[in-house]
Amino acid sequence: MGQCLELSAALCRIGVYTCFRTLCCKGPPSPRTEYDVVCVGLTGSGKSSLLTQLCCESTDSIIPTTGFRIKAVPFKNAILNVKELGGADNIRKYWSRYYQGSQGVVFVLDSASSEEDLETARNELHSALQHPQLCTLPFLILANHQDKPAARSLQEIKKYFELEPLARGQRWILQPCSVENMDAVKDGFNQFINLLEEIDQENTPGRL
Repeated sequence: MGQCLELSAALCRIGVYTCFRTLCCKGPPSPRTEYDVVCVGLTGSGKSSLLTQLCCESTDSIIPTTGFRIKAVPFKNAILNVKELGGADNIRKYWSRYYQGSQGVVFVLDSASSEEDLETARNELHSALQHPQLCTLPFLILANHQDKPAARSLQEIKKYFELEPLARGQRWILQPCSVENMDAVKDGFNQFINLLEEIDQENTPGRL
């Protein structure tokens, strides 16, 4: 009987030690790679709302961005330091001043906007795609407000914005989304991070 009690105590100590090792000795998690990206789009396209939702913050007090704001948006394998630029008429002409140092571009468009605003968004996207500091970078184009009745389809947007002929040779993703479907937003960003990682690996010395 005494031997059984000693054996039980020993097994208990082993179990506690194993549990302690599992909980306390794993060490800190591997650091996530950080990427600096710029986010642009017209006022009302939903840039702030999408980024705020991704950060699990309240959207109750969102106001249009004037100037710029920076958010560190966490994902499983990376952190995106997103520089969101205001989309008003008097701000867009200064966008290019904030492009330097970007490793990728997020362009948010209102897929249910008026024809006039859609044309403006088209011109701004073309300008960004061809800008010397952005033309070699990956683009994530979020076709937002897909939950609205007037939303254009991806095929309509792709054709209207002339994405395939204009962005040939560039790496880009066109993702439909809305604040009501954050899974689609996250999926677009995860694909975008994959592109950033591919480029990072290609630019790392010693990699083929």
